[in-house]
Amino acid sequence: MNVITKTVSLPDGRTISIETGKLAKQADGAVMLRMNNTMLLATVCAAKTAQPGTDFMPLQCDYKEKYSAAGRFPGGFTKREGRAGDYEILTSRLVDRALRPLFPSDYHCEVYVNITLFSADGVDMPDALAGFAASAALAASDIPFDGPISEVRVARINGEYVVNPTFKQLEQADMDIMVGATEDNIMMVEGEMDEVPESALLEALKVAHEAIKPMCQLQKELSKELGTDVKREYDDEINDEELRQQVKDECYAPAYAIAEAGDHDKHQREEAFTKIREDFKERYAAAHPELTPDEIEEKNALVDRYYHDVERDAMRRCILDEGKRLDGRKTTDIRPIWCEVSPLPMPHGSSIFTRGETQALATATLGTKLDEKMVDDVLDKSYMRFLLHYNFPPFSTGEAKAQRGVGRREIGHGHLAWRALKGQIPADFPYTVRVVSDILESNGSSSMATVCAGTLALMDAGVPIKAPVSGIAMGLIKNPGEEKYAVLSDILGDEDHLGDMDFKTTGTAKGLTATQMDIKCDGLSYEILEKALAQAKQAREHILGKILETMDAPRAELKPHVPRIEAFEIPKEFIGAVIGPGGKIIQGMQEETGATITIEEEDGVGKIQVSGPNKESIDAAIAQIRAIVAIPEVGEVYDAKVMSIMPYGCFVEFMPGKEGLLHISEISWKRLETVEEAGLKEGDHIQVKLLEIDEKTGKFRLSHRVLEEKPEGWEERPARRPRREGGEGRAPRRSRQE
Repeated sequence: MNVITKTVSLPDGRTISIETGKLAKQADGAVMLRMNNTMLLATVCAAKTAQPGTDFMPLQCDYKEKYSAAGRFPGGFTKREGRAGDYEILTSRLVDRALRPLFPSDYHCEVYVNITLFSADGVDMPDALAGFAASAALAASDIPFDGPISEVRVARINGEYVVNPTFKQLEQADMDIMVGATEDNIMMVEGEMDEVPESALLEALKVAHEAIKPMCQLQKELSKELGTDVKREYDDEINDEELRQQVKDECYAPAYAIAEAGDHDKHQREEAFTKIREDFKERYAAAHPELTPDEIEEKNALVDRYYHDVERDAMRRCILDEGKRLDGRKTTDIRPIWCEVSPLPMPHGSSIFTRGETQALATATLGTKLDEKMVDDVLDKSYMRFLLHYNFPPFSTGEAKAQRGVGRREIGHGHLAWRALKGQIPADFPYTVRVVSDILESNGSSSMATVCAGTLALMDAGVPIKAPVSGIAMGLIKNPGEEKYAVLSDILGDEDHLGDMDFKTTGTAKGLTATQMDIKCDGLSYEILEKALAQAKQAREHILGKILETMDAPRAELKPHVPRIEAFEIPKEFIGAVIGPGGKIIQGMQEETGATITIEEEDGVGKIQVSGPNKESIDAAIAQIRAIVAIPEVGEVYDAKVMSIMPYGCFVEFMPGKEGLLHISEISWKRLETVEEAGLKEGDHIQVKLLEIDEKTGKFRLSHRVLEEKPEGWEERPARRPRREGGEGRAPRRSRQE
């Protein structure tokens, strides 16, 4: 067994090791990565040949966490791991986005990358290690790959940048970004910030890249030692260079003319570009009658691929040479924006944000603590009180197909928008908040439209957000070996697809709140990044101005149909009394008042939320709770309920959960032989006055007779010797000397 282990050090001295040759040896490449007691196994397998007709990179990255890694049982009936959760999907996307651009463009074999968390110490964060493990597995294989890459998390804690912070350290951070990079270039960035300046993000990227470089060098050493630095040969594309040149010669000029025309309508541009290609196919078929229908079909497939490159080159050259984009805008121009709030009458908050041909309809719903989302991941068991869901129906792009559930793209875009907005929800806001963004039109950066629409929907719902947030997607055109480049503000879908960068930033007027960047080109300098960030800031400020023109502040009052919530605290020792045995008391209050009551212990106090359809139900519930937690006061008069009848008196409940004995001698000034003589029975109500609270026993001395007028000439009789029933105690024993 040829086991090879390599170790790399982080800036603070902690180490990460990778081991290959011991586990999963039948995979093309397999690596066990370890950091302290956190261990991930990454494997990669690639098909030997490509599926016929495949003209893309069929890469599948899957990150999976085992509950046994943290010594836990999975939830659910089957007690086994099920489909991937959001955290696993988001981690898979982080790995995919860094790896995908580095596979050769003409390599079309199916590649499967699997990363599994087998051991987790709960200290180190495994998602920051997944990209390193995946790339190391590729390095240990002969699969063609223009890497290696690695990924690290960078957090800013008290002004200092920390690489791969622990869970505990991250709690104190005002910046949390994940960076994927090769030894030479940054490939992927994603993260959130607490309104930090652009300069802080640039500095974090530099720190991340310096930490990644030795990880890439280690992988190169591993490949050389294993002999996998020479990759397998492949031939996945059949090319006709003569046809390629013919497509370029005949189609470039008309394609450039369409790019230069600046048509604002997406579908009209698509139809015009498509017509050029289809006309060429017709001309080619007419010029080659000797070809069979099958041969013509094969040639048409090549034409599609070659024309895509022609269209790409025409669009890029038009921007670089003339500064003119597909829709006629300059590089810094933002498409026309219009916004609207409360387009829907019944949601608690709603808005429409339209930028060019991208449109988002957002709603905000306010709920109670019972509406919180429970997160039950391997290393995270918590509750979320701010949710954001993103939907991308096919009709938004004019596609005629059914919508089948939520895909990885929807989860990723929704997560980015959630990160952008979550820091603006006040910590003391009592409601659980859900924002839903439905994309009605899409032509570039629907996730940023979601951020803008979400801001407006939250303000329309009356959520007192700290500051409004806007977002923008930036693009880049930069040809290899050419100094000239163009940074594009507010990119179209085609500019994303045919360009070299998709750089999204969100922020308030004060600073950045979230970012996501994917790079498809080599040699992206920090100078270009700095320019992109400065241009993005101007664009965000422009969009923020449009948002504030529509609504400049959150509603002062919630809409009438929004459920009201009152929150207050009670002493910790009264929590049990409010809940009651088996929840009897709290359930009874909810049934009687129609309100919803939640209670939990936090910071040594009981925190209560009462929500209801109207003020009356809330007030009634609060009154009952306050009565339970109220402290009995000597001298106060209470409306008591007779709970049971005894020969020596009756037990009454004079406050919720507070009972005392109303002795037979304290019922009336008249001497009673039985309680029934007073006409009392179980369930009756009687006014009582609290005369005394025994300091030792805590028992209550109650009286009704003191509330009645004392009969004239009445004389106090000697006290009866108390009976032993009911635990009221016995008379003091006489002293033997007496």
